[in-house]
Amino acid sequence: MNMDKNKVYIFDTTLRDGEQVPGCQLNTVEKIQLAKALETLGVDVIEAGFPISSPGDFNSVIEISKAVTWPTVCALSRAVEKDIDMAAEALKYAKHGRIHTGIGTSDSHIQYKFRSNREEILERAVKAVKYARKYVDDVEFYAEDAGRTDNEYLARVVEAVIKAGATVVNIPDTTGYCLPAEYGEKIKYLMEHVDGIDKAIISTHCHNDLGMATANTMAGILNGARQVEVTINGVGERAGNTALEEIAMILKAHKLDVHTDINTQKIYGLSRMVSSLMNMPVQANKAIVGKNAFAHSSGIHQDGVLKNAQTYEIIDPQEVGVDTNSIVLTARSGHAALKFRLESLGVNLDEETLNKVYQEFLKLADKKKEIHDDDILMLAGADRAKDNHIKVDWLQASSGIGMKPVASIGVDISGEKFTAAATGNGPVDAAINAIRQIIKKPVTINEFTIQGVTKGSDDTCKVHMQVGSGHQICYGFGSDTDIVTASIEAYVDCLNKIRG
Repeated sequence: MNMDKNKVYIFDTTLRDGEQVPGCQLNTVEKIQLAKALETLGVDVIEAGFPISSPGDFNSVIEISKAVTWPTVCALSRAVEKDIDMAAEALKYAKHGRIHTGIGTSDSHIQYKFRSNREEILERAVKAVKYARKYVDDVEFYAEDAGRTDNEYLARVVEAVIKAGATVVNIPDTTGYCLPAEYGEKIKYLMEHVDGIDKAIISTHCHNDLGMATANTMAGILNGARQVEVTINGVGERAGNTALEEIAMILKAHKLDVHTDINTQKIYGLSRMVSSLMNMPVQANKAIVGKNAFAHSSGIHQDGVLKNAQTYEIIDPQEVGVDTNSIVLTARSGHAALKFRLESLGVNLDEETLNKVYQEFLKLADKKKEIHDDDILMLAGADRAKDNHIKVDWLQASSGIGMKPVASIGVDISGEKFTAAATGNGPVDAAINAIRQIIKKPVTINEFTIQGVTKGSDDTCKVHMQVGSGHQICYGFGSDTDIVTASIEAYVDCLNKIRG
């Protein structure tokens, strides 16, 4: 990687760290779709997976390496030779490949995780970098839990791995514990005390456990870090990672002496795509991409915005791809309008698939007055369940004041037809009880979340469900204008994922 001192390199880990959210796993086809969209967005590095962790991750790194041209494709590994071998094997088709290896450097990790000492950890770090350099010229080293690592020892490790051949050194705040001033000072200390620091790029990787990921990342940039490890919508395990869109727009809005190559107009569409593929709602008040980010409900604010948008808007919505004059689709919209809207959201479908989606679009448009972006993304992803062995043929549920909720259902299991009826505490409970009469698996519902996509009584709702069966935990997703139908879709989605 040729270093541009005024450029902040965007390292996107949505497909690796971001995908560690329970219930948000993507298949390889979805990962390729997302990787291509990230390339169009202008990210510099795509962390495609952790190859030794599973055959799925290994295959994803291979396929993403084939699918993208310009970004560096990065594979994660521990400081273990077998991990590094596997990462190198997975990167064999990458036009620009990087191995990301590392080890914990905090006393807590050294003592309790590795039962080791500082000198031995230093040796293992150097050995791993040298071993990875045998395979690729671009090696990134991560000092896990650097946020809680003594600065003097951290500087020793960083200096040693750069001498061993690391081109990028990642300083993660693994637990999201650091204060911005503390994290910025850590980066500054390294810039001032590491011999040969100019031979590598220092990277941030901040978690949001205390809500400071973006602030810490900015503190890192202001003190010399020139790579940021981020995810779309800030997705990631626990409270998530630094949000790509926040860093990109902070640097753009503040016009600092650094820049990124992000095409910010692609941000909103990619945010919706990630939300849809991962079945993970974006909170309404989320900075940059939340649906309220550019909404002004206060009368005095509305008056100011109408007179001059800059009164209350520091970002033009169109800069992030929010088209305030966007076409609202209805039952009268044709193929071309649907295709245009999908493409603006980063979804490119072949003609046959587009025709199928259009037919489903017409059915939904008959139920709703207006079709919104989330509806369209839901339709575009609806064929993911077509190969399920359990399918609902029909469902009828009734409830009301003074009557016992009852539901009848017809289910197709691998071509064989079954019907059942049951009562319950409500229509959803009754429908699930009816399915349980047919599929007699011991299944417990652990989580049940209903999310409205738009506003109004004809709203499309999404249902997210987590069920337990024995030692298995499965996640399901359903969407429809009818809450009962969406709930049963989610439940059946879970059932299809239970093995045995």
